[in-house]
Order: sequence, then C-alpha cells, then structure tokens
Amino acid sequence: MKVRSGRTVRDLRRENRTAVLQRLYFDGPLSRFSLGPLTGLSSGSVSNVVAELVTEGLVEEAGSVDSAGGRPRTLLRIRPQSRYMIGVDIGETRVRVELFDLALTELARVEKPLSLDGPRRVDRYDVGVVVGHVRAGVTEVLERAGIAADRLLGVGVGVPGIVSRTPEDGAVVHGQTIGWDAVPLERLLRESVPLPANVLYYIDNGAKTLGQAEMWFGAGRGAQSAVVVLFGSGVGACVVTDDMSPGRAVEWGHLTVRVRGRRCRCGALGCLEAYAGAEALLERWREAGGEPLADVDEETALTAMLAAAYPAGQGDEAGPGSDATALAVLEETAEYLGAGFSDLINLFQPERILVGGWAGLQLGTRFLDSVRAHATSYALAYPAAHVQIGLGTLGPDAVTVGAAALPLADFFERGGRQEEAGPQEQAPVWQTTLQDRAAHR
Repeated sequence: MKVRSGRTVRDLRRENRTAVLQRLYFDGPLSRFSLGPLTGLSSGSVSNVVAELVTEGLVEEAGSVDSAGGRPRTLLRIRPQSRYMIGVDIGETRVRVELFDLALTELARVEKPLSLDGPRRVDRYDVGVVVGHVRAGVTEVLERAGIAADRLLGVGVGVPGIVSRTPEDGAVVHGQTIGWDAVPLERLLRESVPLPANVLYYIDNGAKTLGQAEMWFGAGRGAQSAVVVLFGSGVGACVVTDDMSPGRAVEWGHLTVRVRGRRCRCGALGCLEAYAGAEALLERWREAGGEPLADVDEETALTAMLAAAYPAGQGDEAGPGSDATALAVLEETAEYLGAGFSDLINLFQPERILVGGWAGLQLGTRFLDSVRAHATSYALAYPAAHVQIGLGTLGPDAVTVGAAALPLADFFERGGRQEEAGPQEQAPVWQTTLQDRAAHR
C-alpha cells in the first residue's frame, strides 16, 4: 500500500522502527512514554514497534522509574548481546581487528603488524598481505569470543584512500599514497574470508570512520556540523553536516599549501601532507639536522621527537636540554596545520574541528594550542570566532570503533532488520503509464 508522500506502508514501519531503535540506542534506557515525544510517534505506534523489537530479541526491559502519580514505568534498552559487529582499521603500521557487541564492548582484538622491511614504504601495503591479515583477524576474534559468524551485523573496514563502488566488485580502493590502484578490496575479502552471504562488508575511508565514531560517541556529539581530522602518518578529514548522518571524506591532506613545494608521497608537489603528516614531520626533522630513531615505527619515532623537544620533568614547556631543531620543526608544522585548518573553517564554517588519530592525540593539547592560534590568524574572522577546535575523545583506536559503526548505521537505517522481506510493492499507475508512453515513442 502506498501513502500520499510516495512512501509505502512498509517504508513507514521501517522508519518507525529506526526512530525507536536510534533513541533507545543513543538515549536509553527509556520508557514507552518517553519514546513518544522523542520519536514523534503516537503511543500506539510506539507500543507496536516495541512489542516487535522485544519479540525479536533486540530490546529488553531494564528496570523501572516512578511516574507522577501513576504506576512505575518500565524502562527499555537495546539488548547488547543481540547482535555483533567487527571493525577493521587498515592503518599505517598495523591492521587492527576488533569484535564488539551492540554496547560497543570490546570482546576480542587482534593486531597484525605491517612490515617496515623493504626499500619503499608501499611494500608494507601488499594487497595479499593486508587481505590475509584481515582474514586471520576476523577468524581469530570470532573464535576468541565464541561468537558465530551469522550473529554479525557486518564487518566495517577503514582504509587509507578514496573508495568507489562498482556492481561487479563492490568497494574499490584508490590508495595513491600506499600504491593501491583500484584495488577491489570488497571482492577480495569476500572471496578470502569465510563469512555467511548475508554478512556484508562496509568499506570506507578511515577519516570517515573516525568522523562517524566521534560524532556518535565522542567529542562531536551535539554538533550539527563538524570537521573531524585524522592526523597519523598522513592527514585526512571528514566533513559532517548532520550529526546522525555519515560524513563525507575529503582529501584535505592533498590540498596544495606551497606551490612547487616538497614532494608528497602521492607524487604531487606542495601538499599539506608533505609538511604536516607524521611521516613528513620526522623527515623534515632529519633534514634539519635532527636524529629520529632508526628502524622503529613512526609512533615510536614521534614519541622520541617529542621527548627531545620537551625533556622529561619539564611538562609542556621547552627549556634547558630541549632540542631546538625539533622545537622549530614542530612549530613550523603547527603553522602548516593551522593554515590547513583555516581552509576548513573558511570553506565549511563548522561548529567544531576535532583532531584524532594516533599522531594528533600524541602531539596533544600543547601542539593544538599553537595550531589554533595559527588557524585563527589565517581564517576569516567571523567563522573563526564561531568554531571550537579540540581533540577527539575516543583515543587512537577510534577508526576501528567508527568502522564497526558502519554496519550498525545500516542496521538502524533498515529498522533493525538484516534483510528486507515481504512482497514487492506495485509501482503507481502513473509511473507505469509514463514508462509505457516513453517506450512507444
């Protein structure tokens, strides 16, 4: 049956279920009485939806609260063990795989290092090696937690690169900085990882999954517009214009900040990432006469650089014993990032800019204060005065959390059903008539 808006009755039922599930998930436990105003649904619609969700095992009772002059109201919540998600972060130094329940409790974790051996950085991103790490990680976390694969909502994967989609291969990754040219990652994972056919892969840019996590569960909650910056070996960003909708990954790290500047790992000249990513920061310190640690991963090397700039016992202040070269490179990096932030402010005028990623969090508040000052000086006065710049609150593993949220978001969108069932709705008469008319002309 169709309604006047063009949506079917089935569509409306799905939307009602989505509304109830989202409010219980993000604001619960809640009573049936409270769900009405929060969702805009009638008390009858709320009761019907809740009864369905309880019968399906998605929702459970969670105690009661007193009401004004009446009997206590039963509280409801999402049942954490009713479904599970896997989040995968294909990062700079490792592949991380985590298994979560619906409450985002981590049930198992596996980390597979990406080798630093070889003459070129891209060697560590050998597609076969990465797919093998994901395959082994997914199998291992399920076995450790004793969870059957058919209990999964899906597997979310955060990747470094642009993600396109084709009917034949699903998600295809264009990772220029890691040597991936149109890698059909979804097809390769589907062929390699033994999962049921109804357990889907949700593959997207790592900055976008970070943005999803911070907007839903972290420092972005309550903001209607934000830019979430992923600062790791390189830099990227996710632009969000609706707190409940997925953001849009933008290749902010490949914005040109200096004409005929340093060679970026993407091959172009003068990209922000050639100055502001952790890999470039360490290289610039070396070029300036510093001595980054050799034969260690970038996280360890950046920790050593910060220790050189701010020796132990001096807190956040430079002083006697500080490495002047490291300090100078850090300050120049802060200015480049501030200039990059000013572009985000001028272009998108967000309420908040949030910095995440292992390097951004390691550099921390001290570094961010300098970035904020430079961003304000470069940006237009009005949007700069109305943006808050801060650190993400979910830690360096937020990409994995956001990746796990991708199948969760789709599950909500479908009203808590993994498969749409039921008869096909007939098209409106006018649609069939006009199609026939066009076909005979």
